[in-house]
Amino acid sequence: MIPYGKHAVNQTDIDAVVKVLEQQFLTQGEQVPAFEQALATYCQSQYAVAVNSGTSALHIACLAIGVGEGDVVWTSPLSFVASANCALYCGAKVDFVDIDAVTRNLCVDNLAQKLATATQLPKALVVVHYAGVSCDMQAISALAKQYGFAVIEDACHGLGGQYQNKPIGSCQYSDMTVLSFHPVKSITTAEGGAVLTNNPELQKQLVLYAKHGITRDESLMQQPSPGDWYYEQIALGFNYRLSDLHAALGISQLNRLDDFIQRRRRLVKNYQQQLQTLPLQLPDMQQVDTSAWHIYTVALKEHDRRQVFNALKAKGIGVNVHYIPIHLQPYYRQLGFKLGDFPIAEGFYHRALTLPLYPDLSDAEQTQVVDVLHEVLS
Repeated sequence: MIPYGKHAVNQTDIDAVVKVLEQQFLTQGEQVPAFEQALATYCQSQYAVAVNSGTSALHIACLAIGVGEGDVVWTSPLSFVASANCALYCGAKVDFVDIDAVTRNLCVDNLAQKLATATQLPKALVVVHYAGVSCDMQAISALAKQYGFAVIEDACHGLGGQYQNKPIGSCQYSDMTVLSFHPVKSITTAEGGAVLTNNPELQKQLVLYAKHGITRDESLMQQPSPGDWYYEQIALGFNYRLSDLHAALGISQLNRLDDFIQRRRRLVKNYQQQLQTLPLQLPDMQQVDTSAWHIYTVALKEHDRRQVFNALKAKGIGVNVHYIPIHLQPYYRQLGFKLGDFPIAEGFYHRALTLPLYPDLSDAEQTQVVDVLHEVLS
């Protein structure tokens, strides 16, 4: 079976992890700070806070800007549930802004219309860079300044991509950017995530919430420290720390990120050439050389998606669907959302099909995917 996504781990990655296993500190050693610095340098942000998942990163990003009971957070319905769950974890409510039919990102026009008529403005907007293509962050930032809400970039698909000649994650037009290092993402730490920011006060809050709400910073303590052993819990935080094992893998992977992204872009261009005669809506290619291309998702024009999905699986092609709109999940329906609330996202979901795309996908394997797809759709 050719999977839709797969990590690319080599001997250098393995050696980096083994080296940590042979050292004294498996956690709270030197690897996590080194990984954070490497991420910040690569993304051209001032700070990076590494945590144990992208979901944890989203949670502490919301906490850092004070999302809580009585607030509402908006996001895209076309994402994994974590993009919305992070607000619920904080006691806030969630609402959605429908997507653009071409880019599949949150639609700026829909956002502007929703803001103009909202009875309650959002405390924050979680902007999802679907498939690795950046949203129109400059336009979103302008609306954020006009209406007074924070912007969190959910760039779990986006590491390695660019926007306006700067890396996704630079936070040029946002308060924070969230990354994921799940095995199918741009790089992997097995499980892991990070929050990037240029704001030193947000960085302090992020670190606090990721580490039990505990500090050894005397400037934050209520009494002078009696010794190096002393710490104080000053907030209700969480154990979201990343281990040094995971960070070592991340550092090693980050060294190959540009190669990974170039390979993904080359594979995407091959797909575009070889699938153009099929009854498919292919991804918009205006950002072909700036997207991180986390996934390659087409939309069926004529065929029944279930039949095509099952036929491809039966022939060894591990396709997937990204995503079931969040508001259609049973939990969110209980909150009052229903079919028809966000029709563009819903319409795309019913036709969407994610094809295999990962750096180690060989040319021969990609040709096999294309040949089988031609066979099934002919």
